[in-house]
Amino acid sequence: MPEHHTILGGKVHVYKRDDDSRYWQCASYLAGKNRRETTKEASLAKAKDFAEDWYLGLRGKIRDGELITEKTFRDAATQFEREYEIITEGQRNRVYVNDHKRRLRIHLVPFFGNMGLSKINPGQVQEYRIHRLEEAMKVHGKPPARNTMHQEIVTLRQTLKTAVRHQWLQYLPDLSEPYRASGKISHRAWFSPEEYKKLYEATRKRMQHPKNPRYKWESEQLHDYVLFMANTGLRPDEAARLQFRDVTIVEDDATNETILEIEVRGKRGVGYCKSTTGAVRPFERLRDRNSARKAQQKQKAQPTDLIFPKTHRELFNTILKEENLKTDREGQARTAYSLRHTYICLRLMEGADIYQIAKNCRTSVEMIEKYYASHIKTSLDAAAINIRKKKPLKKAGSESRQEA
Repeated sequence: MPEHHTILGGKVHVYKRDDDSRYWQCASYLAGKNRRETTKEASLAKAKDFAEDWYLGLRGKIRDGELITEKTFRDAATQFEREYEIITEGQRNRVYVNDHKRRLRIHLVPFFGNMGLSKINPGQVQEYRIHRLEEAMKVHGKPPARNTMHQEIVTLRQTLKTAVRHQWLQYLPDLSEPYRASGKISHRAWFSPEEYKKLYEATRKRMQHPKNPRYKWESEQLHDYVLFMANTGLRPDEAARLQFRDVTIVEDDATNETILEIEVRGKRGVGYCKSTTGAVRPFERLRDRNSARKAQQKQKAQPTDLIFPKTHRELFNTILKEENLKTDREGQARTAYSLRHTYICLRLMEGADIYQIAKNCRTSVEMIEKYYASHIKTSLDAAAINIRKKKPLKKAGSESRQEA
């Protein structure tokens, strides 16, 4: 049976292993954790001296906060990844979930990983922002995009909320960005009715007369993409996942118009959209073009075929630059996302209900009011703004009293 001794009133154990090692080991249960160390001493007396010094040294590190005795950020990140993927199954797009994992793996865990959760305070979060800025400048020569930093702080907040729920952290620290004044509200880059007309006329012209016959299919696809997106309000990533089986041509009972009913899969899971009549003909052309292309390849068109198998980003940007439409008057760059913004703005200008637009675009009323409605002049009611109240008539008695 291996030898076993205790010192300091039973707080520290000095023992030998079963493997006939000649060195003594020491162990103690301290701050909620079993801790062990080899004394590297063959003499029992020297081993007891080592064990006593080791134990007192641990007590000092715990007192000074040098020894982590709590859950770390890495523990919270592991728990968050496990919970988030399971609980949001079918509600959040898998790409969105994987983006959280990527931010944790590449940026957040390397910086905060071994840090005790109580040590993550507003100062440490600011240090992280500075670290990311310096790292990006060193590698890429420019700071990280504002949205990139925002998404990383969102992931950090979600991870710390997980720690709070499990009572590993008492409260969520302030993660707001210091020294930042309230930013001015600017609208999302969109195409005004005149600019939108200029755009689709340019894509139609390119479709009819491509600069290279090899790009005829790409030109035709782009033209229908522009019309489809501006009449449905889909996000580019939603359109990229769209299959022919997700779209149905229907006669709408409320308007007696032919429209598209679309089952959308995007960052918020599965949603639904009803298009305007302007999306029907582009969709039919896309469907017929897919069937013809499949027939050329001696294949049969399938309901699972993607409506937009390519993005045509390069051709889209080329046409925007040719028509001087790449940026709006504030200098904001227009992208495929601007077609969604155009859909929302045009619907507002035509008097559509803001709540219905929010539902159809799978967003919130607050987002539309913040980025769209407040910048559409037709959303302002001149009759309510320019109202003039009639002044009350003075009573005859009061006039006579004033004259007296």
